Amino acid sequence: MDKYGLIGYPLKHSFSIGYFNEKFHSEGIDAEYVNFEIPSIEDFMEVVEENPNLCGLNVTIPYKEQVIPFLNALDPDTAKIGAVNVIKIIRQGKGKVKLIGYNSDIIGFTQSIQPLLLPSHKKALILGTGGASKAVYHGLKNLGIESVFVSRTHKPGMLTYEELTPEIMAEHTVIVNCTPLGMYPKVDFCPDIPYEYLTPNHLLYDLLYNPNVTLFMKKGEERGAITKNGLEMLLLQAFAAWEIWNR
Repeated sequence: MDKYGLIGYPLKHSFSIGYFNEKFHSEGIDAEYVNFEIPSIEDFMEVVEENPNLCGLNVTIPYKEQVIPFLNALDPDTAKIGAVNVIKIIRQGKGKVKLIGYNSDIIGFTQSIQPLLLPSHKKALILGTGGASKAVYHGLKNLGIESVFVSRTHKPGMLTYEELTPEIMAEHTVIVNCTPLGMYPKVDFCPDIPYEYLTPNHLLYDLLYNPNVTLFMKKGEERGAITKNGLEMLLLQAFAAWEIWNR
């Protein structure tokens, strides 16, 4: 039986294990999907070595960037992003393993946000600076949208939440939440942007999918903004991961 899995910490919010095991069962695929909740990236190679039937992994917070030094190669687009969320494991015999990193975040995000974009959506704010935010940045760039990151602390080339003026909010009509703020069970939290400056011209995209409607989205809807959660993105990511593992 082939094995696939997810590395991250913590993994209580994991979507992948249910999705893939249901897929394997319904399609008669002789495989299983398991969660590898590792408290340190230093435990990564132990997972690979102790599971000889492991064919592929998904990677989630906080290891999308930390895992890269352990890999043998990166897909060209993934190298530009600098974050990995899919690993293909190639067993070469005599205990040798080749690990190739990919990024399906950019595929899922681009395909799910594209139908919502209007000609007025020319600039975006990306909330958060983690691995997923980098994929979002490159995805928006591929769609012709100029983006700026928003961070809690001062960083070169980025804005802080305190710097989000009415003019900046009016100019950047796409806002993507790449932070965990608002994820179950802490559903009463949201990114600290000035929601009062939102309009029906704005599109708010939340990478979170649990709850189905986050507080970030609710506040946007109150101002008439278009909103979308990350569930479709996850489904597209999962499909892309399966294609990568089976190339």
